[in-house]
Amino acid sequence: MKKTQTSETARATAAVRAIESEKPAVARICYDPFARKFTETWVYLLIKLFAGYGERRSHGALTFIVCRCRYFDDYLQRCLQSGTAQVVILGAGLDSRAYRGELLQGAAKTFEVDHPATQASKMKRLKKVFGTIPAHVAYVPIDFNDETLDKLLACGFDRSLKTLFMWEGVTQYLNAEVIDATLAWVRANAARGSAIIFDYQSRAGLTRAQTRRNYVYAVLSRLTGERRDFGIEQSQIEDLLTRRGFTHVVGVNAEQLTHLYCTGPNHGRTVAENYAIVHAQVGESQV
Repeated sequence: MKKTQTSETARATAAVRAIESEKPAVARICYDPFARKFTETWVYLLIKLFAGYGERRSHGALTFIVCRCRYFDDYLQRCLQSGTAQVVILGAGLDSRAYRGELLQGAAKTFEVDHPATQASKMKRLKKVFGTIPAHVAYVPIDFNDETLDKLLACGFDRSLKTLFMWEGVTQYLNAEVIDATLAWVRANAARGSAIIFDYQSRAGLTRAQTRRNYVYAVLSRLTGERRDFGIEQSQIEDLLTRRGFTHVVGVNAEQLTHLYCTGPNHGRTVAENYAIVHAQVGESQV
């Protein structure tokens, strides 16, 4: 993304979560009580106006976004229950997990890592919503394309604590070298038993998006500076992580998300098949 520009993807994704969260409890897949407060009205209204068209055009990308949010929430809870004492939200965007539930109550030391422009904009929003910048979160401004996660160490990251790294809606906008560097840093600096969870787009799906709507894609990429770059097939993701020293790799595809969350009133909703989630653990140190 552009150096001085707030992420438009973060805004749009928050609006999608806000729309889902407004549904009755029995009918919604995810619930983010701050998503609407974090979203400008014009963005919210624009996404709401075109949500139906966007969902059809993308064959379920919006449903994937809300299922992804729910799965990440559920996985966070499982990790906290199993002793995770530190949470790092990579590319935090307008994520609200640090301000609700157990993280708000101090269940784990929490870091938000994000592009400086997006983080600065979010902190203004936080001050507007809460009256002050929440003190229980460490904010770490990093441009993944130019900097490493070493800044975390200067901000209080504890290598001895079992940590969960959450990387939601980010990898497709990075290049393979940045993703490799991030995984290597986590592998080298996280305590044994720590975990990472992220979502990704298939390479085939990325190619189709670039070729079928090449004009629209080119215009949006130029305006936002958020060009999709990384993609990998689901059959290759386990090998990518195990070769980098991660263990207990678990992949979650569209069919599994549908089985978990598209039930009852949400039966029949389509989850885009060209996206998936994976989580894995840090194993024994190789040093």
